[in-house]
Amino acid sequence: MKPVELTEAEWTIIKAVWENEPCAAPLIQEKLFKKTAWTYSTVRTLMDRMTAKELLRAEKVRNLTLYRSAVTREQAQRSELLYTLKHAFNGALAPMMQCLLGAGEVSRGELDNIKQLIAEHEKNARPGKGGKKS
Repeated sequence: MKPVELTEAEWTIIKAVWENEPCAAPLIQEKLFKKTAWTYSTVRTLMDRMTAKELLRAEKVRNLTLYRSAVTREQAQRSELLYTLKHAFNGALAPMMQCLLGAGEVSRGELDNIKQLIAEHEKNARPGKGGKKS
């Protein structure tokens, strides 16, 4: 899978598209106006650029262009997280987890969920570096 790199503006647009797809640029502009004050032309330009970058798909229906996401929320989140892991933590997962856990209140439920995820990965992990299952 090719990494998905989104700018802050692209994150704003794609989140609105995920919630409203298929959708036209005027709807997205209307949904985002209070938050961004972007004009229609700004939103349309961003959406057309995102289509060129294969982040969105555009389909012409009569005189209307409908947009759909070309990447899933999970793909975008994973790429963003892996970028941060690589650049901010030199690829080291433990310091990143320590930073995340120390950054704020973590509920008992969230900790239990994390422990469960780790236990599931331990069951499936191969011995050795990386712990990835082939």
